[in-house]
Order: sequence, then structure tokens, then C-alpha cells
Amino acid sequence: MQTTQNNFEQFKLNRQLLNAIEEAGYTEPTPIQEQAIPLALSGQDILGIAQTGTGKTAAYTLPLLMRIKYAQGEHARALIMAPTRELAMQIAEAIAQLSKYTDIRTVVLFGGVGSKSQIEAIRKGVDIIVATPGRFMDLYFQEEVIVKHLNVMILDEADKMMDMGFMPQIRKLLEIIPRKRQNMLFSATFSDKVERLSFEFLEFPTRIEVTPQATTAEMVTQSLYELPNFRTKINLLTHLLKDREAFNRVLVFTRSREVAGLVHQNLLDRVVREDELKVIHANKGQNTRTNAMEAFKEGSVRVMVATDVVARGIDITEVSHVINFDVPLIYEDYVHRIGRTGRANRIGQAITFMTMADEYHIQKIEKMIRMEIPRKELPEDLEIAATPVTERQDMLREIDNQKRKEDPTFLGAFHEKKKVYRPSSKSSTKGGQNRRSSAGRSKRR
Repeated sequence: MQTTQNNFEQFKLNRQLLNAIEEAGYTEPTPIQEQAIPLALSGQDILGIAQTGTGKTAAYTLPLLMRIKYAQGEHARALIMAPTRELAMQIAEAIAQLSKYTDIRTVVLFGGVGSKSQIEAIRKGVDIIVATPGRFMDLYFQEEVIVKHLNVMILDEADKMMDMGFMPQIRKLLEIIPRKRQNMLFSATFSDKVERLSFEFLEFPTRIEVTPQATTAEMVTQSLYELPNFRTKINLLTHLLKDREAFNRVLVFTRSREVAGLVHQNLLDRVVREDELKVIHANKGQNTRTNAMEAFKEGSVRVMVATDVVARGIDITEVSHVINFDVPLIYEDYVHRIGRTGRANRIGQAITFMTMADEYHIQKIEKMIRMEIPRKELPEDLEIAATPVTERQDMLREIDNQKRKEDPTFLGAFHEKKKVYRPSSKSSTKGGQNRRSSAGRSKRR
């Protein structure tokens, strides 16, 4: 255990923090901690590009706790912003763990629940606020949050904040907090939006990039199955989950809460017991989501079906598999989803289901992560369901839309068929009026 202390003693942290680090079981600083902690302790602004699971929370929490040292006054001196309530709660838990031998007071603010208990906690006195942008601004306008004493501001998962449309709230926040402060911005990817935000938010920052942008965790083995339709995806998911020993703690990601509900119901009907399966999405109450996450973390829940709203708020070291039932449309979310497994030096598996309408998005993701996701053969005994006419039509329309994105002059597959069989301009014009009905007939045939 002496080795652990020596590794973190290089940062000249106080004994209270070193004792908490030792109890938390940290063996040595991660690359992001190695680089960020000394810079943060010196008061520099930091731009950190690091994917989830790299230890970035401790990279900014430890120097922040060292700076604050002890409880003082009534109003917050540091603010940490997170895009989702799950991530805000995770950050607050990390702070509680590392500050256990101090009297530093942390309050976490998020929506989806009543604000009464959060306001009461603030009124008792607070040193660090961890918050989602919407709830923080609500309480600021109610004059429950005082910002004039803030001297450290941290934005975590900045790319997700931009994707979720929080830029207006962030801009308002920057107008009201003191100009003289230390700023830190952390993001898994460095998109154009994040770059613009960094110019507004940071002053002469030191950039730290511990992994190439949008790379996926080294401990995660990725694979992809090509599937014809929704029903066959359900069949494959059911087939995989029958192996209870291998698939012992599984996160299944969907694009929407409607699909999450369908997946949840199908699994209940076919393969997973009710007590070992949970579903969480934005429509679920906060208490329901929190209880489900705790059960998943403890291991009593084997399969969690979730939407991307929780992709960045799950810090569980023993997730065996992430299954992308739907391919994400925000490509950076692929990195965040599969980053839920392969954590803390454990091997993880990331499996993606791809239909023909998803191939366009997979190509974009592969370009972003700079690798081809290995394809796998479908199990021989997998039941391949027939594709319903309406589902096939939806996928073909989606493929047409994708082609138009790449080539605005593209008129659609069915239009091209018309041109082949009726090349004259008069016929083409006439055929154009009936294109929709003829397209339906060609599919039905």
C-alpha cells in the first residue's frame, strides 16, 4: 500500500486526501490524472480531451479538494456542470468518497425531482455545487444560489452538453459568475461546438489529450452483426442473453424510449426474469432510475435497457457487455456507450446490431474511431424473421435520405427506376406525379 501513497504523494496532496485515495483502492495515477492534477493545482485553465473511464473525475476533483481544503462560509466556491443527472450524481459520489476525511460540503442539483430538499441543502451551507444546467439556472433565478464567491468552474462532458442544447444556459451562466476564476473543460471528443465553447470559456488553457480523439477503450473488444429487421434483432439479443455466465452484466442501448420499452417487454416474455431486468429512460422518474442503477451496480439486475440519456452517467466497473441494439445517430455516443464496459483494466465486449439503413451511420462511426468494426457471422440456429413491408419501406426511405445528404441532386431510388423504364421527358413528368403510388406497388411486388 506504500506504493499507492508514493504515487499520489508526488502531487503534494494533503494527508486527508491521500488517506481517502488509499481507501478508494487507487493503485496509481491514470494518464489524465498524471497530466491534469499538477496543472490544476497550479491554477491553470485546462482543456482535457479524455474518454469516459480514464479517471478524469478524480483528475479535477483531487486538485479542487486540495484548493478548497475545508468548509468555509455559506456559499459555493466551486461549480461543476454535467449534462445529465446520472453523471451529476456520479461526480457527487466521487467527491464524497475523496473528501470523506474533510468537512467540505457538496450539494448536487438536478431536475426531474422537486427542488425543496436541494434548496434546503444549499441553505445549510455549501462549498461545491455539482449541477445540471437547467436546475442550476432555475435556482439561480429563484435567488437560492449565490454565485459571487465562485472561483473554480468545471464543465464535464462538454460535447454531450452541446449535443443536448445547453449552450444558451452555459452562455447565461458565464455572464453571471465572476470573471476571475479557474476554468476546466473536459470532453470525450473535440467537435467544432466544443472548440467554440472552449474559446468562450477558457483563458490560455493547457490542452491535455490522453488518447486520440474519439478512440474507443483499449480493453473493449468490438463486433458487429448485420441483421435484416427489428424482429431478428430481438431474436439475436434473446439468443445472446441465454448465455447467463458470459452475459452476466449487460447494458442494452436503444435510440428511443419507445424501442427501449419494446425490448424490455420482449426480453421479459422470452429470456430474462423480471427481477433481473430494468429499463431506464427520460420518462422514468428519478427515484426509479436511481434505484435501477443501484441494483445494476450491485449485480442483482443482470440486464439494463437504456437510452443515451444515461450513457455518460454510469460508472460501473464490471459491465461485461454493451449491446447497441440501435446504432446511435450522434456518432460520439458510440464511444460513450461502449465506454461503459472495459473499465478499470477489465476486458469488455461491445456488440452492435446493424440493419441496411444503419450502414451509412456505421461507416461514419468507423471513420471517426479510425477502425473497422469486425463483422461476425450470425449464429446458425438464429431465427431470421421476414421483414414487414412497412419496415422495409421505412428503411429504403431512410437510405434515400442518407444519399441526399451526400448528394443533394439525388432524386431517390424509385425515381431512378422510373427513368430507366420511361426515359422520355413527357413520360418522366407524368410518372413523377404518380411516383409515390408506383413506389408502393413496386415494394409490394
